[in-house]
Amino acid sequence: QVQLVESGGGLVQAGGSLRLSCATSGNIFSISIMGWYRQAPGKQRELVARIFSSTSTAYADSVRGRFTISRDNAKNTVYLQMNSLKPEDTAVYYCNLRALNREYWGQGTQVTVSS
Repeated sequence: QVQLVESGGGLVQAGGSLRLSCATSGNIFSISIMGWYRQAPGKQRELVARIFSSTSTAYADSVRGRFTISRDNAKNTVYLQMNSLKPEDTAVYYCNLRALNREYWGQGTQVTVSS
């Protein structure tokens, strides 16, 4: 059974930083494609960043240059470092794992950026 648990969300002022973590269980993390998605009220869930390996990443245009995704295969954990946060970054952030033709989601963590 694969489980994903996010942490690190909270309330921050515009221009501030937060670091999200997603700890995973199971033994497929090292072969997984990991991603962070977000969903703001009234909007569809959107991809924020994805990491294929330690050196292969992809970002949404809206966060490129401000957010950094990374992974620690020894700890089965993926991170999202968010800098220069903007009010429009306010959303519930979800961790996503894809491996072996399956997909798993975390429960989400709220990020609120005040202006």
